[in-house]
This record gives sequence, structure tokens and C-alpha cells, in this order.
Amino acid sequence: MQKLLIKGKKKLSGNISISGSKNATLPILAASILAHNVRLKNVPFVKDIFTMLELLKFIGINSKILTKKREINLLNNQKKINTLAPYKLVKTMRAGVLVLGPLLTKYKKAKVSLPGGCAIGTRPVDLHLFALKKLGAKIKIKNGYIIAEAKKGLKGNIVKFPTISVGATENALIAAYGAEGKTILHNCAIEPEIHDLILFLKKLGSKIKISGRKIIIFGNNSSKENVNHKIIFDRIEAGTYLIAGALIGKKITISRIDTKNLKSETDVLKSMGVKLLIKKNSISIISTNKMKKVSISTKPYPGFPTDLQAQLMVLMTQAEGLSKIKENIFENRFMHVPELKRMGAKIEIKNKTAYIFGPTKLYGAEVMATDLRASVSLVLAGLIADNRTIVNRIYHLDRGYEFLENKLKNCKAQIKRI
Repeated sequence: MQKLLIKGKKKLSGNISISGSKNATLPILAASILAHNVRLKNVPFVKDIFTMLELLKFIGINSKILTKKREINLLNNQKKINTLAPYKLVKTMRAGVLVLGPLLTKYKKAKVSLPGGCAIGTRPVDLHLFALKKLGAKIKIKNGYIIAEAKKGLKGNIVKFPTISVGATENALIAAYGAEGKTILHNCAIEPEIHDLILFLKKLGSKIKISGRKIIIFGNNSSKENVNHKIIFDRIEAGTYLIAGALIGKKITISRIDTKNLKSETDVLKSMGVKLLIKKNSISIISTNKMKKVSISTKPYPGFPTDLQAQLMVLMTQAEGLSKIKENIFENRFMHVPELKRMGAKIEIKNKTAYIFGPTKLYGAEVMATDLRASVSLVLAGLIADNRTIVNRIYHLDRGYEFLENKLKNCKAQIKRI
């Protein structure tokens, strides 16, 4: 099994070019079921993307990967589509459930395995099913599968989500594309990745209006033959490298981004005393001597993202005083804490809040990744720790970070895969 070996205390400098967004690509790949021919640019070639392509191939969507161009071409020319998404392809990736909406709205039936993914909480699909039922789907769960049908097709309706959910918003959006009439979604997620999906659906021929957390979709049964779309940048990857630069950067520039989508992240870093030079499409991080304590809560966009909580916690171990993180999105997202404590971090968990005492000297150790974002937090800790750190189970890391060790090596980090 592959591991990462990191020798810490090496100052970082250079440029890091940010890849396309995994979290934007996955729902757009699912929505490609609705189209005939799709060309996607700026695709990140990470494990979750290949898993989704395997799932689409099983369904009957052919794909051609152009690695050097960072492109994927998808073709749906099958007269008979398999409306099954099996456990073996959905078990490692929660986004697999996103094929439910497009299969149901286009082919009037779907059988999709209950999803897997990271072990950071239950993350139930209740809200996905709630929305689809509102659109007229009949749904039952049997033997670990969601079995859905809409024999006469989906019908537009008013859907008010009881809580904000990115995945449920995406599934409802895609399903409403092919529903008859108008659908109004209230209390939606409004992440940049949602806006990217909406832009894709508009290119596909849909009419969609968005106002605050309300989205109106006018059903469309005739999609355009060919769609070209460029995926937005990965704001979680960008935030991860911003934190790396704040931790041990001499001068690091993060490029190929849209900085207006990183406001909550840069606001938190600035409040900690991190020196940032922010332009429209790049951010430079200048070496910071002293970091201030800060208290944050994870919230849906435009709040601070839960996907950067573990990384920020590493930065907090180097700040003066007591910092706090309240985790409001997932109930089990402090699984990286025991591993950070093995490296010398002083962290206490009470209820949904982590208390981080700093500044603390970290020491290299052999640690184990438990989920995607936890794994990269251990890499960040290894960059500032004395001696060497070995991160095990990095298959979690490969699910969502493209060329991580190469990007860090290009900034003079001592890191290698073994």
C-alpha cells in the first residue's frame, strides 16, 4: 500500500496552479446522462472522477479521456441504457447517488445503491429522496438499493429543503431539468459548484433562475446535441495550498483561481495575521512570523467550508493562544485529531467544538488517513514537523487531490510516494 514520506521544516516557495473542481465535475458528469455529446474541459483526473466514469460506462455512456488537454468527451448514443448503479461502483464515492436524478427524469426509472465515501458522518440521502418524491417519483429502499420510478415522468413542484444540502440540491436540479412544468427549490445550497452545474444545464437547453437560496427550473425535454463546458477551479484545493503557504511558505502564489469565491477563506487567514496579496486570478502568501488565534464555525457557502476545517486546524496549532472550530455540517469530522495529537498537537474535543492550543511544536510520526480532507491535513502537519512523517492510506488523498506531491515538490517541499 502506498504512503507519503515527508521531511518537514523545508520552506516553500514557488507557484501552484490549481486544478479543476472535483466537486463541480462529479454532478456535471452525472448530468451528462441527459445529453448526447458532452465535452468537458479543465477536468481534474483524480480517483473519484475515474470512479464516476466507470459508473457512466456501466450505465451506457462512453467516454474518451484526453489527459494532456485535461478533457473528457462523453457520448450517449445507446438505444438501451442500464438504469442500475451497482454497489461496487457507488460504495467508495458518495457522488454516485447523483445519477439517480438524471436516470429518473430521462428514463423514468432508476435503481441506485445507497452511497459510500468518507467515514465522516452518516450523510443520509433522505433529502435527495424527499425532493424526488415531491417531483412525483415513487421510491422504496430494498436490499441496500434506492428503487425509484416515475412511469408518467416527473412533474414540476415546489420543494422546500428542511436543511441545506449540496448533493440534494444537485440531484433535484438535474431531475427538474426533465420534469414537466416549473419547479421551485427553496433553501438550496448555493456553492460555486452549484452555479457551475446550473451553467451546464443552461447550455444543455434549460431555463433556470436563481435568487438567493431559491432556484426556479423550467422543465425541458429536448436537450441540445453538443455541449462544451469548462469546469471551475477547485476552491478546496486552493484553500489547502493557501494554508500550506501560511504554515511554511516563504512566498507562494496560487494561480488559475477566481478569488471572489475564496472570500471566507481569505478573511479567516487575514484575521490570523497571514499576509496575502490578492489579485483577480491569483493569491500570493508572504511569510508570516506570528499567527493570531481565531474562532470559526463551519457553514454552508458562503460560510467557511467544512472541507477546509482539518487543514485550518493544523494552522491553528501554530497560532498564539486558544483557537476554536465548531463543526456544524458533519457529526464525525474530527477523525484527524488523534493523529495530529500523536504529532504533538494540543487539541481537545467537546461536543461539536475543537479547542486548539498554540503555538505547538509538531514532531514527525507515522500517521493514518481516515478520509480525504483529514489525509491532506496530515500532509500539512508533516510539512512543519521535525524529522519525517509517514502518511498511510493515501488512497483517500488520491480521491480528491491531483498531483499533490508534484505541486509541493515544485515549491521545494521534501515529499515522496513510497
